[in-house]
Amino acid sequence: MCASSISSSFSGPGLFFLHNVKKSIWYPQVLDLDRNRNSDQLGHVDFIPSFFERTSYYNGITGDDQHPLLLYRSDYGTTPYNKPTGRFASLPVKSIHGVFDTPLNKDNVWIPLGLKIVQIIKARKVSLTSVDPARFYTHPAGEGRKRSLSPVVIWIGVKPNTTSSETAHEVSLDILDLLKDEGIEGEWRESVLQKLAGHPLLPAVSKFDATYHVRRFLTPFHGVSLATEDREREDTHGTLTIGGAPRSYVRICGGHRFDRALDEITDEIAVRVDAAEGLTRWLASKSADNNAEEIKDRQIDLDRETKAVNDLLALYRDATTNWSHIGLHRNIGYTQFAPAITVDKGGSRFTSDWGVFVAAEAKVKDAFEGNVVHIGTKYTSQQLRRMFNPIPGPDSFKVTQDGKLRIEGWSTLDQLAVPEDIDNTNQRCVMVAKDGNATDLTIGRYAGLVSFTENDFGVTSIEIGIYNSGPKTAEPFSEKSALVWHVIKGKAFIVGQLHSGQNKGGSTTQHVTYCTPGEKLLENIRAKFPHPDFFRTAW
Repeated sequence: MCASSISSSFSGPGLFFLHNVKKSIWYPQVLDLDRNRNSDQLGHVDFIPSFFERTSYYNGITGDDQHPLLLYRSDYGTTPYNKPTGRFASLPVKSIHGVFDTPLNKDNVWIPLGLKIVQIIKARKVSLTSVDPARFYTHPAGEGRKRSLSPVVIWIGVKPNTTSSETAHEVSLDILDLLKDEGIEGEWRESVLQKLAGHPLLPAVSKFDATYHVRRFLTPFHGVSLATEDREREDTHGTLTIGGAPRSYVRICGGHRFDRALDEITDEIAVRVDAAEGLTRWLASKSADNNAEEIKDRQIDLDRETKAVNDLLALYRDATTNWSHIGLHRNIGYTQFAPAITVDKGGSRFTSDWGVFVAAEAKVKDAFEGNVVHIGTKYTSQQLRRMFNPIPGPDSFKVTQDGKLRIEGWSTLDQLAVPEDIDNTNQRCVMVAKDGNATDLTIGRYAGLVSFTENDFGVTSIEIGIYNSGPKTAEPFSEKSALVWHVIKGKAFIVGQLHSGQNKGGSTTQHVTYCTPGEKLLENIRAKFPHPDFFRTAW
């Protein structure tokens, strides 16, 4: 059950459902005893997860096997995590949901409380990466098993190989004085915070055009890949993210994205050629006397595939002839304002990561349509409606015929706190989306309450957390920077700007992504440019 009460001084027994667990007298002075052996052998240290639990507890939250490792969970004494048995045993699958309609959501209590939790953790010299609010929805293995939604979880991230389960246990005991409700749990994980960082542009085409999806790397929509002159082998997404460098050219598509775009075109050509060859063989094998109508239909299909191949070849020639040289062909403007990434340490604690570039009219004007998102072909219309509106209603999300969605405004944190949408667990939810070149269109879940992240310099920032989601299994929400939006009553509004995420380390999949709230981004922009116009529809 969710938390039911919080004292005004944030004190009292019961945080994390620990039932007044006493500290053990014996603590081996090593990090993570179960790292190289099964801690089931250490029965008197019950809070240390076994190797199996440590490596499989968060199965599903990244959609692959790159989920973070469990370090500690406070309900170890009341909620066993047993290894599946039997011939067809399989692991339970978890997904992460947001936190709504709890005492933590009321009276602006969460931000001061969360900062107190951060202070307690840092006082123990723990290598903190984040404090996130979460609820975990478990899909049990096997038919007929009941699904379950966890209580509110204070989800703490620490750098890999730096913190023991004993320390996590002790720090959790120190946090007991903050809350008095026993319905809130605490879980610790290992995680790494990472920053995501010629011819006129091509116009949009009908979604029935063979080049509809593969041409988007050269169109002026959200998710277009941009690079500055001094970082041309790197790729950023959507609203340009740049460092505090002097004015430089802004170029559409860095080297990596351009190369990938050419591969996407050639892959699509191969698919269409294969289809055309199959149709040609079928037509050659049939007699016109007995199959006249079917032959007529298949000939129409062959003509369509042949045209698609020719259109794709023309796009490939255009890209390699008119866009291949990044310095000569892909300049679309120059930077006008590029401040360094900062955190408002003395005020809101939100991250400021934005810049402005002047777009070249000759490059952009003819294809400009305004603040528009390209939905693409990754999901069907039915899948998008189900993901945005788990329980359909009269105002369910609708995809336009041209596959584009216009952004019409900004959402505030207050609006996000009381969403109208309900998911299939009968809980409030805010489903958000972004369109980026690395992961295309993706859908995620807003955490419901803000998160707290800690960078390598010990600076604590406040962020909007986005958890992975997907039509069947969780898919990574983002790998690089992009603008996040959601849909209310069929209209799209900006939620925030992505700038960082967390994974288990290395080049693994993100399990949570962070963004600056849209209202704070707008506030920062207006401080420098008092009258910005984000929603014009014509050049």
